[in-house]
Amino acid sequence: MTVRWCVLLLGTCFVLPASSALAAPSDVVRDLASRVGPIVGQASTCQTIAQGRVQTIVDQFSEAIRQASSNGADRDLLVRSFNSAIAEGRSRMAGAQMTCQTAERQLAELERSLNQQQSSPLIPFTLAPSTAAAATQPTANLPGALPHGISDTEIRFGTVIPFSGVRKEAARQMKVGIEIAFNRANDAGGINGRKLRLIAADDAYDPTRTLAAMTQLYEKDQVFGFIGNMGTANNAVAIPYALDHRALFFAPYSGSAVVRHDPPDRYVFNYRASYAEETAAIVNYLMKVRRVPAKQIAVFAQNDAYGDDGANGVAKAFRSLGISDPITRYGFARGTLDVDDAINQLKARTKPPIKAVIMIATDRAAAKFIEKTHDAVPGLIYANISAVGSSSLAAELKLLGAKYTNGVIVTQGVPSVAGYSSLVLDYKNALAKYLPGEAPDYTSLEGFISASILVQALKQTTPLDTERLVDTLESMRSIDLGLGSTLSFGRAEHQASHKIWGTALDETGTYQAIELE
Repeated sequence: MTVRWCVLLLGTCFVLPASSALAAPSDVVRDLASRVGPIVGQASTCQTIAQGRVQTIVDQFSEAIRQASSNGADRDLLVRSFNSAIAEGRSRMAGAQMTCQTAERQLAELERSLNQQQSSPLIPFTLAPSTAAAATQPTANLPGALPHGISDTEIRFGTVIPFSGVRKEAARQMKVGIEIAFNRANDAGGINGRKLRLIAADDAYDPTRTLAAMTQLYEKDQVFGFIGNMGTANNAVAIPYALDHRALFFAPYSGSAVVRHDPPDRYVFNYRASYAEETAAIVNYLMKVRRVPAKQIAVFAQNDAYGDDGANGVAKAFRSLGISDPITRYGFARGTLDVDDAINQLKARTKPPIKAVIMIATDRAAAKFIEKTHDAVPGLIYANISAVGSSSLAAELKLLGAKYTNGVIVTQGVPSVAGYSSLVLDYKNALAKYLPGEAPDYTSLEGFISASILVQALKQTTPLDTERLVDTLESMRSIDLGLGSTLSFGRAEHQASHKIWGTALDETGTYQAIELE
């Protein structure tokens, strides 16, 4: 790719520095990325602009990056530069620095520049036609070519989850839920005759291993997209990889802000409510239903992004109630059961005494904290968010005895597994059919719901590729799976559910529904 080609391609929109004439192709493309990216980012946030137009520009510029790159590392740097510029454009729109009218004008100028140079012999590939019909078709789908991760017989999805380490049971349950939903769809004919297949990679809840797992799934196992990835810190590593490769990142098992940008990342979709929504529901319950003053509510949180996100949610809920006092936080190291310092701090607190603890923890750490504080601080209310792992927490506490289970609260992003809604009955029937003897579980139910939403979207997308699938998801309104409440996505809304269900363990270690309001 020549510098002359780059200038010819975009010359009517931009004036490049004179030094570009002597620059390496990758340097020129990097400079162009800083100019094209903001326009793409701005246009991608506007509902009045067809996203097929935006995607055509992205596809063409991605080809320019490929031709300008001398190796894989060079390409990755250019892709990151382009994506960063796109994010900058989105930020300008979010900050009201730009209008959709301006974004439309700039995008149209860029399209005219490309179309004017369409017939030039210096352009090493044919640009897409400028007709409206062609502009809506992603250029990656050439005749006879199948999208990445799709064969004539199957559609492959990947999931990066911790099959080893402190979260292995929650990971197993998530995989169970997704697979039984996929099996159910496959028995009904699959997705236009193609079978769904889930391929899992283990990162042991260690974010330093997440990138390798993502790379393995996408490049070696050739997955189409990702579903059900676990861990806040892990997702912080995984999402940039998915965005760089324009791969769907669907329903991660995380309520953190890491997976919920505003405006949303185009390829990231969530099923579940956020941790901020869960902690707000708990604060409301403790203060308005249980009548616990804010000064007597503490937070027990893992010392990482997961714990920070939950603690910030509590602080935000306090502020919404006009309470500016800082929260009392007791912490422990990520991926450990080292909760002794937190326990000692809680025991030492006397004025005013703590009456309730909001827990942003994993199952075994939460169980150990409850065990060690139950008798030392009598009457303490324990309230966990759903990411603790409901069934595994109950199992840990049941080993300790009835007094440790009774009254322990867990908020849920799904309805009670003991309920009789049509969705829960479908889930139980699928569980019994494909994994006889496997007990119903809140995490596997979430995986089942998430995968069922994805199946609906896949069936509605023809021909199937990532860009069309994203457009389908963004158009899905009032999705009725039989939950008792409908789910919806939109261009500016990539979270399907905002509902929180309340549950509490009884003396037998069984979850019972409770009203949070």
